Amino acid sequence: MVGAIVATGLMSFCGVMVETAMNITFPTLMREFRIGTSTVQWMTTLYLLVVAVMVPLSATLKRRFKMRNLFLVAISLFIAGVIIDGLAPAFWVLLLGRGIQGLGTGIALPLMFNIILERVPASKRGMMMGVGTMITGVAPALGPTFGGLVVGAMSWRFIFAFLLPVLIVALGLGVSCIEQKSVPVAAQIDQLSVVLIVVTFCGLIFGISNWGAQPFISLPVAGALAVGVLALIWFTHRCLTISVPIINLRLFRNPAFVEALLAFACVQIGSLSLSFLLPNYIQLVNHSSALIAGLVVLPGAAVGAVVGPLSGRWYDVAGARAPLRTSAVISLLGTVGLWLLGNQLVNLAILFLYTLFMFGRGVGFGNIMTVGLNQLPTTDYADGNAIFNTVQQFTAALGISMAAAIVAAGQAHSTSQVVGTINGSVHSFAVLALLTIIELVVLWHVTRKNISPANA
Repeated sequence: MVGAIVATGLMSFCGVMVETAMNITFPTLMREFRIGTSTVQWMTTLYLLVVAVMVPLSATLKRRFKMRNLFLVAISLFIAGVIIDGLAPAFWVLLLGRGIQGLGTGIALPLMFNIILERVPASKRGMMMGVGTMITGVAPALGPTFGGLVVGAMSWRFIFAFLLPVLIVALGLGVSCIEQKSVPVAAQIDQLSVVLIVVTFCGLIFGISNWGAQPFISLPVAGALAVGVLALIWFTHRCLTISVPIINLRLFRNPAFVEALLAFACVQIGSLSLSFLLPNYIQLVNHSSALIAGLVVLPGAAVGAVVGPLSGRWYDVAGARAPLRTSAVISLLGTVGLWLLGNQLVNLAILFLYTLFMFGRGVGFGNIMTVGLNQLPTTDYADGNAIFNTVQQFTAALGISMAAAIVAAGQAHSTSQVVGTINGSVHSFAVLALLTIIELVVLWHVTRKNISPANA
């Protein structure tokens, strides 16, 4: 069981590692390919969009195919994408490689949590969910520093080259350790639902990402958002009317599940927004190197990763109230601090406030997911897991697109890139502080009755 979790976790690790490592290289890519902020962010946003489109299919794929075969397809796609990106001669080729990597990660990511949900007893599930989130949480801790070191010493292309040995280890573990407990059954994938998911996510993200550079009443902004909303309404209606939907949206009738999902979305938007905002602020405003930017955000990402399993154990012993409320309060202190000091953020202040935010995120992230899934009957775990992972990837893309749009708007309305980046970052920090307040209110309500594994 542990080997299977590590195998799927290592692949997810590589996906998040290259994501945060490439965030550090955005200023370098902007210079090399002569592109702007609103364009370079698609390196991460496209990847997250593809993952978000694939994850809803996870419950159907799990029922239809053997888990080992799914893993082999996933890791083969990811390796192909890594090779394409390492050799990419143009920015569009980089995007193509990232998209292929997203296909692989979108299949593999839910496998890890499905294995935990199926094989780990409820009394230990919080800790193991924490281990699962730690595996993917260590990657953002190492990614910025790894990216800064590689860019400073060699070329950004070696970021992809160094992932290959890790992927080979994951491949070996997956082949030897992933076992099939349930018998695959015939399950059809509703193709129209897949198309509607793609149109929904692409419309919403494309509209938001263009908001900073285009007027709201325009085809790239309001038009794209309208298309996304209409596709979402159609998708919702279809899922509620067909016999075997891609996502069981009837789970949204469970108020506690929905509240946990909302808090989870707020945490993820904040986390990914900051992973974009802070490295760029450090390089463009404070004029530090990519390596320094990576080192500044390293402690925060590392603390967030290490705290995950410990907070999961805290949940197993004490229930949900203490860890979830504590996480939201600490995260709020971090985002409010960034907002209030945003006009004059020295690197030391960024290091402290980001570490504070990530400590809060680490305490709450895995536990919020555990609380939400524990509101469901065991037969709905796969669908609930698919919903959580879909929201995780979509809100990650949303967070980066939103932050990039706000910063791009600040830069467009200023004659100085430094001043524009500061103004855009401060406005982004204010939005994140508001989202953290929403998270705090929701979690306070969710935990008005202490939830523990024993009564979940």
